[in-house]
Amino acid sequence: DDEKDDDDEEEVKDEEENEEDQEDASDPSEGDDEEGQWESESSSSSPENDEEPEASEPLEQEEDEEEDEIMVSSGILFSSFPGKSHNHSATKYVPPQVRRAQETLDDKKREELGRLKKMVNGLINRLSEPNLSSISGQMEELYMANSRKDMNDTLTDILMNACVTAVAMPTRLVMEHVLLVSILHHNVGIEVGAHFLEAVVKKFDELCKSDAEGKECENLLALIAHLYNFHVVHCLLIFDILKKLVSTFTEKEIELILFLLKNVGFSLRKDDALALKELITEAQRKASTAEKKFQDQTRVRFMLETMLALRNNDMRKIPGYDPEPVERLRKLQRTLVRSGASGRDTQLRVSLESLLSADQVGRWWIVGSSWSGAPMISDTNSRTQQKLHLGKVSSKIMELARKQRMNTDIRRSIFCVLMTSEDFMDAFEKLLKLGLKDQQEREIVHVVLYCCLQEKTFNPFYAFLANKFCGYERRFQVTFQFSIWDKIRDLENLSAAAISNLVSLLAHLIRTKSLPLSVLKVIEFSELDKPKVRFLRQVLSTLLIKADAEELTDIFMRVSDNPKLGMLREGLKLFLTHFLLKHAQAQKSAEEASLLKERVEVATKALEAKEPKLKL
Repeated sequence: DDEKDDDDEEEVKDEEENEEDQEDASDPSEGDDEEGQWESESSSSSPENDEEPEASEPLEQEEDEEEDEIMVSSGILFSSFPGKSHNHSATKYVPPQVRRAQETLDDKKREELGRLKKMVNGLINRLSEPNLSSISGQMEELYMANSRKDMNDTLTDILMNACVTAVAMPTRLVMEHVLLVSILHHNVGIEVGAHFLEAVVKKFDELCKSDAEGKECENLLALIAHLYNFHVVHCLLIFDILKKLVSTFTEKEIELILFLLKNVGFSLRKDDALALKELITEAQRKASTAEKKFQDQTRVRFMLETMLALRNNDMRKIPGYDPEPVERLRKLQRTLVRSGASGRDTQLRVSLESLLSADQVGRWWIVGSSWSGAPMISDTNSRTQQKLHLGKVSSKIMELARKQRMNTDIRRSIFCVLMTSEDFMDAFEKLLKLGLKDQQEREIVHVVLYCCLQEKTFNPFYAFLANKFCGYERRFQVTFQFSIWDKIRDLENLSAAAISNLVSLLAHLIRTKSLPLSVLKVIEFSELDKPKVRFLRQVLSTLLIKADAEELTDIFMRVSDNPKLGMLREGLKLFLTHFLLKHAQAQKSAEEASLLKERVEVATKALEAKEPKLKL
């Protein structure tokens, strides 16, 4: 015991004097305590801020509660000491080599970010209208070579430092910077413009609340206005900002309203004249109630005159208004934005409230957006539960995909989109964003058709989605036709529910003219078996009952004038009269049978309408 006490005292002294070489210390854990690193699992601290646990407290308690200490002789793990429970709820040992590797990685990352910042800064400093093409090309290459997050953060910081100053920035300089963002937004991805827009809007909101004397607010508003001019953001955000400014209605806000209307007023009138009219009415009401509030009424009158000029589409009454620079840069933008990326679907239709609360509620306007250290809910326990819940849902869908034999990454991706989409439009847009090509693209049709047939009862979601794809590109229409042919040939192996779903899907696609009636030519009328008779009877009955006379005429007339479809026409006429009507008279009510007979006559006439007459 005396030897142990001597060892304890020596260990305490070694700790207090911070000796570097403790290889000869009697306790085997000492060296590891100095060389290693301790970190708390409950609170993640950086390697630089981690502190080594003091040995004096636990060693004092060791004399009384020796059985409470757990020690592994190799120095890998210590239990949480009772005296340090407020600092380390569960401590673990980080070996020196791991810590050194982390520090090396951090240094390397800082060096890479510094180099990236210099490259982007150099490009931005040289930015001008003549070399915009080459600068945007080099920026796209940087986006391809580096992390998008790093690029977005770097570009946003540099542009904000360049454009948001205490003095008014030249209009042309602001427009050129925003045009670069717009080109990258269309060519690289919408997250580029979304990241920049969010930073600008949050900074603008912050400065509006703090009575800043400089021109920072005007410069930020100019950035937002030109993001709208170059089709990065929808007019919804501009109207939200104007409504907020009108609701406050101080001298500062009046100047900002005038500034914004001068830059984008006529574009707003073209995009949403009704919203502009409502805004003008609200501004007039505010002006009339706040007459005594302002000593100088001239700016208020000038603002109202500007609004009236916008409403009347009178450009002459707005002093200094010149749309030519914006139009010239828009033409340049059209030449630099790649075809297929310039559509209106790249415009961010996001509100002011959504942007300001993005850290709390997420960024729904970015597909696949994630949070990097920004919690949705501040409470730790709630955040953990939220995370587990999201993971559980995701694993459920992946398990469902496995059960449905989605055996490739592409099929799993398509399946997950279908299962998690809000509606068929949401699914359509997300599936297009997957960027599938050729053979991969056909998998969309196969998975949609497979999921449709697997449903216990028919789900119209798949029919509307299939209709949307058929109308989007003819190649989808052809793929759906071939896929349905495969299913028709394999009817005897399908379940009753699958056949019923296929009937409803095919009837919907024929009714909406996504597929022609000639899709039925795959059926050999001379060799009809029971499953095909039942299937064809259900498809034609659904068409005849649900479609009105005009729709029926149009559907059946589409196959009446093609000489190659003569066998199909004859087969349909025979089937309608012999199989369909006789079955209806035997199985259905008199009223339904009568309606079906009328519709069969309409269909037969349509089939014969443009048949080539035999000339003798």
